[in-house]
Amino acid sequence: MVTIKSEIKTSGNSLMKNKLCEVVIKPSYSGSIRIFSKGATSSFNANIDNLFSTDHCVTLCSKEHRTLLGDYKYKAMLCEHFMAACAFCKIDSIDVYLSETEFPIFDGSAKVWVDLFKNAGIDGDNRDIYTIKEPVYYLNGKTSLVILPDKELTINYAVNYDHPDLTRRWVSFDSKNINEIIEARTFGFYKDLKKYQMLGFAKGVTIDNTVGLKDIGYTTELRSTHEPIKHKILDLFGDLYLTGVSPLNMRAQILVKEAGHAVHCKVAQQLKNKLVKI
Repeated sequence: MVTIKSEIKTSGNSLMKNKLCEVVIKPSYSGSIRIFSKGATSSFNANIDNLFSTDHCVTLCSKEHRTLLGDYKYKAMLCEHFMAACAFCKIDSIDVYLSETEFPIFDGSAKVWVDLFKNAGIDGDNRDIYTIKEPVYYLNGKTSLVILPDKELTINYAVNYDHPDLTRRWVSFDSKNINEIIEARTFGFYKDLKKYQMLGFAKGVTIDNTVGLKDIGYTTELRSTHEPIKHKILDLFGDLYLTGVSPLNMRAQILVKEAGHAVHCKVAQQLKNKLVKI
């Protein structure tokens, strides 16, 4: 069980609604990452069983908090970067209180969350190692995500975007580039921004928290080569951690091609029942 040594208080604007969200994170020994969303008197666990939506971001909400019409007043949006930070730090036992229904975006990566955890101190150590009983996969046209048993963790993520730097490109995860992945910012096509904002999304996008893909180049200087692909690996870490096992504790080969949150989470749903402790 891994928690934090001291309470964390922070705040920041959200990416989708651009609302200020105050966050309090408390040490816990429940063995779960429990989220108390705005106005809720009870919590729900950050796990794949409580997945509600992958539209634009990962939204979690317990079944108990949903109405017969499918509404979800007590929810937590944009969980992926926060969960990725928990996965990188192997934190599995904290209580998270949100003043709004969406996590702050901060700089668009997991770096701020990781720094907050490290500054608060990390208590405990999780050395449990897992593999899988049999391959887990999702194949649909150009999209694929395959997880195979292996002796160590390897991740290869391929994309094919309509951008000169991101056409038929792939990035591998290893211990040498983990910090580049932690600090990789979210991204999107700059030409689509106004359309999404008219639909009520991406209202909190700024040049500081999002890499805009232009016809040639970007709206801001990249932190590392192929930063957008590294952010896809960051998202993958957060989404797969909804199984309750950090990818850092998995011994598996993960191959991904042109996927996103929906596919990550579909595979996480399969994966949770096929993980076995070594």
